[in-house]
Amino acid sequence: MPKMKTRKSAAKRYRVTGTGKVRYKKQGLRHILTKKSSKRKRNLRASGILHDSEAKKVKVLLPYA
Repeated sequence: MPKMKTRKSAAKRYRVTGTGKVRYKKQGLRHILTKKSSKRKRNLRASGILHDSEAKKVKVLLPYA
């Protein structure tokens, strides 16, 4: 049986942790930063964890994760 292909768009956006949770980079930290507070920008730096229902959909796209 041939290898399964990874959806490269999903591989660039998500990573799977050792416990199986899906991490992602939060949006909103690319431009128009002057109007955002320092607290908001600091919280956007941290990676987010997808909810379990969303993580199931992403794991289909990442077969070897």
